[in-house]
Amino acid sequence: MTDHVTLRPIADGDLPILFEQQRAPAAVWMAAFTAKDPSDWEAFSAHWAKVLADPNVTNRIILVDGQVAGSIACHAWFGEPEVSYGLGQEFWGRGIATRALALFLAEVPTRPIHARIVKDNVASQRVLERNGFTVYGEDRGFAEGRGAEVEEWLLVRHAQ
Repeated sequence: MTDHVTLRPIADGDLPILFEQQRAPAAVWMAAFTAKDPSDWEAFSAHWAKVLADPNVTNRIILVDGQVAGSIACHAWFGEPEVSYGLGQEFWGRGIATRALALFLAEVPTRPIHARIVKDNVASQRVLERNGFTVYGEDRGFAEGRGAEVEEWLLVRHAQ
């Protein structure tokens, strides 16, 4: 692996890149829990304005060799601290998410920290498990990105 992965705070100029990454059909399918219309820039911008203004959310841009590859965050919108992340499709399958999550977990000491993924997102499950997360339950929810109810794995990491 030759990619150099780093994290930094999100800047306004990152949002158009994240917008394009998150609206790609494969990314919408994988993430599943997306905006109702991933191509709606105004809704995307309004969402990010709220996220970036929330002092209880930690956001970082994932950089690969200086290029914006995606983002990672920790929030407690559903009651418990939860990590979520996404990469542009061109960065998939290179170990980048695994390394970015390890860096992020070193920066964000909150434990336990949770994650939830669609059950068929095996790649993301591997990323989480490689970073010490274990499956502790299941859930179901409506996924806008798939237009259907989906089954999810609930994962947690307890220790630093």
